[in-house]
Amino acid sequence: METTLRGVGVSHGVAIGEVRHMGTAVLEPPAKQIPAEEAPREQARARQAVEAVANDLIARGNLAGGEAQAVLEAQALMAQDPELMADVERRIAVGSSAERAVYDAFASYRALLANAGEYLAGRVADLDDVRNRIVARLLGVPMPGVPDSDEPYVLIARDLAPADTALLDPSLVLGFVTEEGGPTSHSAILARALGVPAVVALQGATELTEGTVIAVDGSTGDIFVEPGKDRRAELAKAAAERKAALTASSGPGATSDGHKVPLLANVGGPADVPAAVAAGAEGVGLFRTEFLFLDDSKKAPSEEKQVEAYRQVLEAFPEGRVVVRVLDAGADKPLDFLTPVDEPNPALGVRGLRTLLAHPDVLRTQLRALATAAEGLPVYLEVMAPMVADRIDAKAFADACREAGLRAKFGAMVEIPSAALRARSILQEVEFLSLGTNDLAQYTFAADRQVGSVSRLQDPWQPALLDLVAAAAEAARAEGKSCGVCGEAASDPLLACVLTGLGVTSLSMGAASLPYVRATLAKYTLAQCERAAAAARATDTADEARRAAQAVLSGE
Repeated sequence: METTLRGVGVSHGVAIGEVRHMGTAVLEPPAKQIPAEEAPREQARARQAVEAVANDLIARGNLAGGEAQAVLEAQALMAQDPELMADVERRIAVGSSAERAVYDAFASYRALLANAGEYLAGRVADLDDVRNRIVARLLGVPMPGVPDSDEPYVLIARDLAPADTALLDPSLVLGFVTEEGGPTSHSAILARALGVPAVVALQGATELTEGTVIAVDGSTGDIFVEPGKDRRAELAKAAAERKAALTASSGPGATSDGHKVPLLANVGGPADVPAAVAAGAEGVGLFRTEFLFLDDSKKAPSEEKQVEAYRQVLEAFPEGRVVVRVLDAGADKPLDFLTPVDEPNPALGVRGLRTLLAHPDVLRTQLRALATAAEGLPVYLEVMAPMVADRIDAKAFADACREAGLRAKFGAMVEIPSAALRARSILQEVEFLSLGTNDLAQYTFAADRQVGSVSRLQDPWQPALLDLVAAAAEAARAEGKSCGVCGEAASDPLLACVLTGLGVTSLSMGAASLPYVRATLAKYTLAQCERAAAAARATDTADEARRAAQAVLSGE
């Protein structure tokens, strides 16, 4: 008998197949004491295992490329954390085996992360994965992970570690469903990059029986258990219609009555550019330059290395628009040479622009590198600062850009509610705004994007979040300046129409989402988008907002 479950759809498409569960194992080693003379050997074993795991994560990242590479390199740095390694060696010195010392040291660090604020608490799943990999290597047992199967299947997991998600084979993994995670979790972002339908935050997902046939709708978040013939036909028809619309869609983004809405791509570096170009991106709306800095957390990359990476991206979009976000370090992206280690709540401390203003030499070098990279190119370069709180922040950034001789538009990201509420003031100092809806939702609702239990508050359809978007867009319109969206909200085709109706002037997203948004936007007039936006804002919940917008656009 068919039953329906509802999670959070995070990657478009429909998948129908048998359930296969991600392998799990209890990797808690026995608490046995070792003789003192064996301590040096055990310490060496621990160091070798840590390096092997770090190298494996980096190798997986090199294979995956793009955003996945940066995520996995960050995990490798986590494995090599010197304080963690020192704790492991101390535990071995007083009698623990290498595997038990790793297990206990990571448990201690895990507790610190879990209580260090919402940003760092969201990294616990990544830390657990690193621990399991090191302990498995020390115990000489296989690391549990993606199941072996010759037939395509739907993968079910409590959560998916980046190292597993990055290397999923789309020819075998039809889609995946997780019990944890949220719309902007690592799993969701990587699923979109892979083009695999995915649903997260589905309570009870791991209770689905192995071999059960389910249908996963990554657009709506619906899971149909043992779908009947009619349901399968309905989903197949919807998928065929969607595919036909995508095939017919091409060219610049616009509504059906010709209102232009440039559709841009979010990239983490040169490796992401080919997919963006192939998907018809009109430029880059968010170049996340922090991924370049994750190669070595001890020091910033040289100016020459930065110039090379920036120029590769700029050259890919001749006469197109490329919006570069300067280094966004701190909170969940710590860098040893920049980030304070003793902050009680890093998410609310020195991060983003605050970090750069505290280290002006790092900002100055990056801005000079961008200026050099753009020399002689016809590209429209725009540079923006992350985590701008007020006009003082915006002025400090604009002054730094001018002092570095940067010939580009200077902008501010709206990720803090204060910036949305006082956007007109900020626009006295900069030339454009870009809404980072992921962090804006996080700070508006005090709900970490990595925590599945608060996923309803991470939903970009929340009316309060739409109100803040409208406030920023209205301020930009009043000042005759642009206001784009570069957060994950832009990747939802229906929400893209609503954002357009709110007055947003451009939309930036992962390359895989561009055809879906282009095709959907082309179906409606600007007036329809405006009515849908008004209807969504008149509601009280995210679900109501979504249904209200859909009703307007479907003519109900």
